[in-house]
Amino acid sequence: MDDDLKIHEMPQRLREMVLARMRTAIISGRFKSGERLVERTLCDQLGVSRSVVREVIRILEAEGLVDSAGLKGPIVARLDWDQARQIYDIRLLLESRAAADCARIADDAVKADLHAALAALQSAQNGSETALFDATTRFYECIFRAAGHHIAWEIVRRLNGRISRLRALTLATTDRHVSGQARMTRIADAITAGDPEAAARAVHDHLTEASAIAQRLLQGE
Repeated sequence: MDDDLKIHEMPQRLREMVLARMRTAIISGRFKSGERLVERTLCDQLGVSRSVVREVIRILEAEGLVDSAGLKGPIVARLDWDQARQIYDIRLLLESRAAADCARIADDAVKADLHAALAALQSAQNGSETALFDATTRFYECIFRAAGHHIAWEIVRRLNGRISRLRALTLATTDRHVSGQARMTRIADAITAGDPEAAARAVHDHLTEASAIAQRLLQGE
C-alpha cells in the first residue's frame, strides 16, 4: 500500500517543483516576454521529461504566463500596458472593497492574522523573490477571506501569476514615493483601526502609484 502511494505522489511533487521554478523564472524576468520556450532545452535545464514540461506549460498557459497560440510553439506571454491596465482596474475594484469590508468586521483574531501576514511579508523582504511574492499573496488572502469575499479572491488568484509579474516589474524601480511595504502597512493599520474609508483609500493610493509605474515602464518598452 505504501509503495503504491509513493508511486503516485512522486510525479505530482516533481510537477509542482518544476511548475514553481518555471513560474518564478517568468515572474522574475529570467525568461523574457516573448521568449520562445523550447521543450528540449527546458528538459535539459530542469532535468525532467518532456511530458512533465508539457504539462507545466499547459498550466502556465492557463495562468496567462505562457502563450501557445503561435506556430513557433509556446512563448512567454507578452505583458503590455493594455493588459496591465485591466488587471490594475480589477484589483482596484476588488481590493478596495475587500479592505473596506474587512475593516468593518475585523475582530481580534483577524487583526492578529493580518499582523502575522504583515510580519511574514517584512521577513520576506530579504529573502527570495518567491518568498516575497508568496508572503504578499498571503497578506491579500487574509484580507479577502476575512471580508468574506471568497469569489473575488478566486478571481484574484486566477490573475496572480500576471499580478506577480507586474509586482516584480514595479518593485524593481527606484522612483516609488512610498515603498510597497509601507503602502501595505497603511492598509493593515486602517483595517485594524476599523476605518473602512482609510482602508479603501490606502489600497487606492498603493495601486494608483504601482499602475503609473507599470504604465511608464511598459509603454517605454
